[in-house]
Amino acid sequence: MFPSRSTPALIYLTGVALILLGVALAAPGVWLIVLGDSSYYAVAGALMVASGILIALGRRAGLWVYAAMLAYTLIWALSRVGLDGWRLLPPLALPSGIGLWVFGPWVGGRMNDPSGRIRVNRAVLGGMGGCAALFACMFACGWAITASRTIQHNPFPADRVGGALTNAESLANNEWRYMGGTSAGDRFGVATQITAKNAHNLKPAWIFHTGDLPRPGENARGREFSFEATPLKVGDNLVFCTPHRDVVALDATTGKQVWRYSPHGNYGQNIYQACRGVSYFEAPAGLLCPHRIISTDSGSPPTLFALDADTGRLCPAFGTDGIVDLRQGMGTIPAGFHFITSPPMVMNNRIMLSGWVYDNQTVDEPSGVIRGFDATTGQLAWGWDMGHTPANRPLNPGEIFTRGTPNGWGVYTADPGLNMVYVPLGIATPDYYGVKRRAFDERYDTSLVALDITTGEERWHFQSVHHDLWDFDLPVGPSLVDLPDGSGRMTPALVQTTKQGELFVLNRRTGKPFYRVEERPVPGGTIANERYSLTQPYSPDMPNLRRPDPSTDDLWGITPFDQMACRIAFKRMNFQGLFTPPSLQGTIGFPAFDGVDDWYGATIDPTRGVLYVNTTYIPFTMQLVPREKALKEGLFKPWDGWNQPYPEPPFANNPQHGLPYAAVIKPWLGFLGAPCLAPPWGRTQAIDLVHHRVIWERALGTTRNVGPTNTLRMPVGLPTGIFSMGGTLTTPTGLVFMGATADQAFRVLDGRNGHILYETALDAGGNATPMTYMGQDGRQYVVLAVGGHGGLKTRNGDEIVAFALPQQGK
Repeated sequence: MFPSRSTPALIYLTGVALILLGVALAAPGVWLIVLGDSSYYAVAGALMVASGILIALGRRAGLWVYAAMLAYTLIWALSRVGLDGWRLLPPLALPSGIGLWVFGPWVGGRMNDPSGRIRVNRAVLGGMGGCAALFACMFACGWAITASRTIQHNPFPADRVGGALTNAESLANNEWRYMGGTSAGDRFGVATQITAKNAHNLKPAWIFHTGDLPRPGENARGREFSFEATPLKVGDNLVFCTPHRDVVALDATTGKQVWRYSPHGNYGQNIYQACRGVSYFEAPAGLLCPHRIISTDSGSPPTLFALDADTGRLCPAFGTDGIVDLRQGMGTIPAGFHFITSPPMVMNNRIMLSGWVYDNQTVDEPSGVIRGFDATTGQLAWGWDMGHTPANRPLNPGEIFTRGTPNGWGVYTADPGLNMVYVPLGIATPDYYGVKRRAFDERYDTSLVALDITTGEERWHFQSVHHDLWDFDLPVGPSLVDLPDGSGRMTPALVQTTKQGELFVLNRRTGKPFYRVEERPVPGGTIANERYSLTQPYSPDMPNLRRPDPSTDDLWGITPFDQMACRIAFKRMNFQGLFTPPSLQGTIGFPAFDGVDDWYGATIDPTRGVLYVNTTYIPFTMQLVPREKALKEGLFKPWDGWNQPYPEPPFANNPQHGLPYAAVIKPWLGFLGAPCLAPPWGRTQAIDLVHHRVIWERALGTTRNVGPTNTLRMPVGLPTGIFSMGGTLTTPTGLVFMGATADQAFRVLDGRNGHILYETALDAGGNATPMTYMGQDGRQYVVLAVGGHGGLKTRNGDEIVAFALPQQGK
């Protein structure tokens, strides 16, 4: 096909471009029909090709064919997703944008002018006006659908339930001695100065810069640098840790540095640079260093240390000159294969911790043993090792803790009255192929274990996933709360959040379900020799936090092309809903290994029995690859064991050395980098624990500041509801404070209905959990670490930001 002499080159090139775009849409569209999905893409592509041919030949009918393609697209899109504006964007935005050019003065105007001049005429105004109207419709419907997703399902409780605060003495003394406020992990502050009526007046009162920023390579190739710390308030000081493990004390009222301790660890082999907080221990009266900050160094070797809370100096009577080497009894620990990211639980003269292990690299990784140290001396008091009988027996001379057992890397909670610590466990690594797991691994994988604080003896355990093949490990300890039973008697309970979105409510004395738990059938798999669990536990009496399973109409993209590619992938991969196991063909993991809810857990108002939680929806793909094929494709390098340096693979490629399959795990994104799942990508919800029902839910967060790098970020904020990483805080005044969202904002919500009372932009990602207290100047402060999150790709920073109401008279 060649242009006639009367066809201007610009019009001809426009026609050729439409032909090429149409072929790129129609050819895969035919494949999609073969796979059993919609014929829309093939038909729309054919119309675009026809339009391009006619326009290239200089025939005005090409404009009408393009208009027919837009009308067809609009009718098809409305028939599939209704007036959900954000789901209308992929099929309509790019074709409408192209339409502005096709119908514009340079093409449409020229073709509709008798003399062939560039003109603005009725055809131009009608065509461009129609395309502009489509854009206006999409965005108006988008805002409307977002507003409609703020839903008040049930009334906020009018009465208090009478639940007592667990371990609340520090709150009464205007302190914050645990990451979750108390050892109950409820994230409930008692300060009441900030209310729904004055929250809009909040301002940053002070900002402290730690100076701790990512070093070269620490936010590349899957490595993550994240500032996730929640400060403690001890006396008049705030104390927290930086990602590189410096411990810093600030004056809680002014934000001025009081002292700083730097362990100077070697972090070069660590995949994660993160520290979620420090711990506090008040030593027996008369001892030196009576007020102690307990923290860990995640370098090589990993250590546990105690600092004088008043001076920041090491406490010499603890361990060896203030430091305990955590390699004792652990055998071989290569650099980067074991370290601590969460604050130890300190309770009843015990320091309890396990650690993070470099998942999915090999069998025979370091032990996940839970250890309890004497908080006064630093001596090992017990180790709970599920591979031993009894599990808390002392090691024999020359013996080490059992290799490769499930670990407890998240934040623990504890009940001092019951003398129990609640430990969330992970999986015996590697995660995605379980044939070689031992009987004790199978018993404790992805379980909540209650241990006696003094002796380490198991009191009970509850398994939330059987034979876990999805990395649904429990990432955080439960929140403790007293709830009325069927007779109105208050019962000590706990609420365990999970990555798969189930909320398990148990009696925390016994581990028995407080609300029903039932086993339901789940999909099986096709991997030879794998032992698939026929059922999994569900919590039917509680709302689950998941989105419904996606259909093809829930798939998304920036353009019709990447949306179509996502639909093709959806049809080719394996997805049968929650608990669809990994496969050779590829499986969609939804929820994914970072879960609906992650290390930050939920927040509970124990006086009203209300739970608040941030949820995120990012599907991943999981594919098992036979080992020899994986090596041939260069997914990872050969490795023969601990006698040689470990060749670190790209983050998405999980070698699973010692097993017949590697696993490739990555976010499910289109080829333009957009999620394959339509918004909302994140919600905040309030749940009535007494009546076990949702009070309200809302999509929260915008696309502003979202992007893969600091130079490639969305400049505008479409209110789609965005993914988040970080927790919430609540107070007796019924407010919910949070950073967390990927749009790098700090917000205050009305806990009764989810309405936003205050929001402000932050300099970096506020991907931590806030805390609150009263300052010496009589003001309530809400403090948040603002330093970004490597996995969420929010901007990195080094700020501790304190928000407060203006001082009287200012």
